[in-house]
Amino acid sequence: MDEPPTSRTLETPPSPNPTRLSMTDSNEHNLSQLAQKCIKHFQDYADMRSQLAHNDVSAFFISPCWCTDWENCMLWLSGCRPSQYIRLVYALSGLEIAAQLDDSNSPTHLGSRCYIRLINMLQGKTIRSEEKLTARIESLQEDVEDQPIAVIVKGLSWVGEMNGEVNRALDKHKEEMAGILEEMYRLRLSTLKELVGILMPKQAVDFLVVGKKLHLCVQEWGKRREDLRHDREEIIS
Repeated sequence: MDEPPTSRTLETPPSPNPTRLSMTDSNEHNLSQLAQKCIKHFQDYADMRSQLAHNDVSAFFISPCWCTDWENCMLWLSGCRPSQYIRLVYALSGLEIAAQLDDSNSPTHLGSRCYIRLINMLQGKTIRSEEKLTARIESLQEDVEDQPIAVIVKGLSWVGEMNGEVNRALDKHKEEMAGILEEMYRLRLSTLKELVGILMPKQAVDFLVVGKKLHLCVQEWGKRREDLRHDREEIIS
C-alpha cells in the first residue's frame, strides 16, 4: 500500500529568486523609460516641424532639402509610412504575413494570438488612415488645375504675375498642405505609441534602435551614391 502523502511529497516548487525578479522588473522599467524618452524626442521633433511648415511648407512636405535624392524617392509625405513601423516589427520578430501566424500556439508574448491580433488591428487602422491622407493630398494637388487658381491664371496679364487674388489662393493652398502635414505627424506618433504599447519593453527598444539604424543607413547610402555619381561626372568632364 502506498504511503500517505507527507509534507515533503506535497511540497510546492521553490519560489523564484526575489532578487532575480527585482532585477528583471528594474530592467524592464528602465527599458520602458528609454522607449518613452525616444517617443518624446520624436514628438518634440514632429511638433517643431509642424510649426515650421506653416512658414514654408514646401521645404518640409514632399522632398526635404536635407535628404538625398535617393531618400526623397522613398518618402511618403516627407517621411516614412506609419505602417512601415509594423512591417519592421514583423521583420524583426521573424513574422511574415499576420494571417499565416494566427494559428500560432507559442506561449511567448511575441507569438501569442493576442499579440498578433493587436498588431493586425493596428496595421489595418493605420493603412486606412494613410489612404485617407493620400486621397487628401491628391485632391489638393488637383486643385492647382481647378478653381480658383486656374481661373486666376487665365486672367493674368503675364506669366508669373502676382496680385492679391493670387496670394490669397496660394496662402490657402499652403495652409491646407500644412494641415495635412500636421495630421501625418499625428498619425506617425499615434501609431508609434500604440505599437510600443503592444510590445514588451525589450522588444520596443529593439524596434526603436533598429528603426533609427535603418534610417541612418538609408541616409548614408544615399550620400555615398551621390558621391560616386559626382566622382563619375568629374572623371567624364
